[in-house]
Amino acid sequence: MDKKPQILHRSIVAQSRLFRVESLELRFSNGVERTYERLMPGGPGAVMMVALLDDDTVALIREYGGGIEDYTLTLPKGAVDLGESMRDACHRELQEEIGYGAREFVFLKRLSLSPSYMSGGIDVVLARDLFPSRLEGDEPEPLELIPWQLNDLLSLYQRADFSEGRAVAALALAQAYLAGHYKGEVLPG
Repeated sequence: MDKKPQILHRSIVAQSRLFRVESLELRFSNGVERTYERLMPGGPGAVMMVALLDDDTVALIREYGGGIEDYTLTLPKGAVDLGESMRDACHRELQEEIGYGAREFVFLKRLSLSPSYMSGGIDVVLARDLFPSRLEGDEPEPLELIPWQLNDLLSLYQRADFSEGRAVAALALAQAYLAGHYKGEVLPG
C-alpha cells in the first residue's frame, strides 16, 4: 500500500462560483480501477487563527453557517487572497472578523479537511500580542466576538453550538504549543 494509485484521467465535472468538482480515474497497485470525485480549492488556501486576547483567553466568533443552517461558535478564519502571505492573510482576517491585529503569528499545522473528498486544507496559526484594529470584511452581518477562557475548553467542547472539527483540532494544537509540548514556526514579519 506504499505505492500511490496511478491517475489514468482527470477532468472537471462540475463548477460553481465557489467550488470545482474534479473526477479522478485511478488504478491501484492491485489492478483495481475506481473513479473518485473531490472538491478542488478555489484559491491559494485558507487560514484559521487561535487568537489570544491575553494569556488565558481565546477569541471565538459567533457566525451563521450555511452548511448547518444555524449559528455556530468557531475561530476566526478565511481565505488567503492571491499573492497574499499566510501571515498577511491572518492579520487581515483578524481585523475583519474580531477587530484586532496581531504582532506575532505562529504556524502550528496544515489540516486536511476531508482527505477522501477534498484536496484543500486549512493552515492553523496562533496569533498573539493583539491590538485593536478593524478592517471592513465581507461578512453579511457583524460577527459577535466571544472571549473564552482557555482553562474552560471542556465546557466549550460540550456546547451544541461548538461543533466545527477544525476549530476543536486548532484549539488542541494551540494548547499543546502553549504548554511546550508541540513545536510551531514563527511566521516572519
